[in-house]
Amino acid sequence: MTEEIKILIVEDNAIIAIDLQNTLIKLGYTVPAVVSSGEEAINKVKENNPDLVLMDINLYGEMDGVEAASKIHTFSDTPIIYLTAYTDEKTLERAKITEAYAYILKPFNERELQINIEIAFYKNRMEKELKDSRKWLHAALYSIGDAVIATDSEGIIKLFNPFAQALTGWKEEEALNMPLGTIFNIINGDTGEKVEDPKAKAIREGTFYGLACNTILIGKDGWNIPVDVIGSPIKDDKK
Repeated sequence: MTEEIKILIVEDNAIIAIDLQNTLIKLGYTVPAVVSSGEEAINKVKENNPDLVLMDINLYGEMDGVEAASKIHTFSDTPIIYLTAYTDEKTLERAKITEAYAYILKPFNERELQINIEIAFYKNRMEKELKDSRKWLHAALYSIGDAVIATDSEGIIKLFNPFAQALTGWKEEEALNMPLGTIFNIINGDTGEKVEDPKAKAIREGTFYGLACNTILIGKDGWNIPVDVIGSPIKDDKK
């Protein structure tokens, strides 16, 4: 481990809590607090902003670990790993909704604990980086001075920036989740014939392409607009 990872322990069994704290410190983690109730867990997440929470599901008191985790997720994306000796089916179903990063059954060994912590921390960090990348991409596409329309592989519109709205006459809320051909209707300016669906051409050719300069877009209200159309597939690295 090359960076400090702060882990909040939520465990109402004092002996288990102390043993868990000692184990985490031995493994090189930092333990900013050890609490025994869901209410305390919520407050400590707000105060300490831990990198991860080890949460006992079966806490004593009015709030169990599942409810505490659910409340934490309303204000924080801190990953949570559940600790449990036994859990009934109803509680397990509730726990699934909170999207915990792992479930560790008591008693657990040191290696099992460390592996689950490292996986949860890494997964959470990757999710944050992906979220940040999406924010940057979204900002770039919505501020660029060209119309940008993105669809899924079925040709359903998933992104429709302000310039695309101005060009076509369609509002974003009208265009999203609509077939591209319904919103982006283009014809050959010389022949008047409908031009091939840009999505289909991009997928078939699998590369960047441009349409002829005599392409005409038929706007929402029927007006004709000369356009330059450039298309490119967005490829999944796994495919």
